[in-house]
Amino acid sequence: MAYTTIDDPSQYFQIATWTGSSGTDTITFGGNSDLQLDFLWTKCRSNSHSNALMDTQRITSGDYLPVFSDTSDVEQTVYDSELQSILSDGFTVGTQPHAGGDGKTYVGFAWKANGGTSNASASESGSNLAYNFQVNTTSKFMINKYTGRGSSSTLNLGNQFTPAWMIFKNLDQADNWVVYHHKNTSNPHTDHLHLDTNAATSDDEQMFEDVVFAADEINLGTNHEVNADAEEYISYAWAEVQGFSKFGGYIGNNNADGPFIYTGFKPAWVMFKRTDTADLWYMKDNATNPSNPAINTLFADLDNTTNTNSNAYVDFVSNGIKIRGNDAGINASSGDYVYMAFAEHPFVSSEGVPTTAR
Repeated sequence: MAYTTIDDPSQYFQIATWTGSSGTDTITFGGNSDLQLDFLWTKCRSNSHSNALMDTQRITSGDYLPVFSDTSDVEQTVYDSELQSILSDGFTVGTQPHAGGDGKTYVGFAWKANGGTSNASASESGSNLAYNFQVNTTSKFMINKYTGRGSSSTLNLGNQFTPAWMIFKNLDQADNWVVYHHKNTSNPHTDHLHLDTNAATSDDEQMFEDVVFAADEINLGTNHEVNADAEEYISYAWAEVQGFSKFGGYIGNNNADGPFIYTGFKPAWVMFKRTDTADLWYMKDNATNPSNPAINTLFADLDNTTNTNSNAYVDFVSNGIKIRGNDAGINASSGDYVYMAFAEHPFVSSEGVPTTAR
């Protein structure tokens, strides 16, 4: 069996950086493959603007409406032209502040699903929610828009894969973002995190009904954040693919010689979250950190500019991530952490060719 099914991660995930202008800007990806995105996460690096998340499952009157990961705000209709168009290998943005603006610098993280084409949809039936999803079965990424019922329900995942990382947002009400991670405590189906806050792990049976996630469907309880009657939700789900994505956990040691996290690939992007106490969602990438150590940090739950705290340095290496600082957000003594990571290149290709270090 080949080490990986994805020799070129840029087919499914890429990162772009750009400087805004006073008009429309065209951003072209620089990876080995062209990427027509379905999910775009943008963050202004130079100014305090929210993280904006847009996707091809939520197009209203031709507009890609953003939701902000650092707030509980509803889907944004005021900022309906942040993302103006999706190209075969890039995208265009306007001058609205979360993706464009004269002289401001930005980064965008982009994932491919199914080219904006739904794989499956259904109306509400019994305890089954109305849903409409698109999925990429190679990279194991799904965008699922669904309608809540306000009572115990199941969300159909089409028997595509069992999610290892999944995030949810109520589009109609100012509810917190909900995060499921399969390494968040020893019973992850009983617990959840909030992407828009720094809160530690919470236990709420009414979130996932304490039922283990499955490939065909997941259980949702009556918590308003995931299942209010007649309200619209968006969810993003991923499973691990060897050599492409990894969603794991580790224990901190409060040392500059911090833990080594084996991912099986040279990382392009990683997000860390401490789970046993309150702390921020740290994001690092290889586009804004082209060499080691990875100095620059952005936060999924803050609108802050780029942070360069030396205690939060990490190295991206050929097969994982080496923690190089003792910042509590990534490496406190005995601290519990989860991480989400995507590849620049697999450690070993399907032909047995190893990648080089940075």
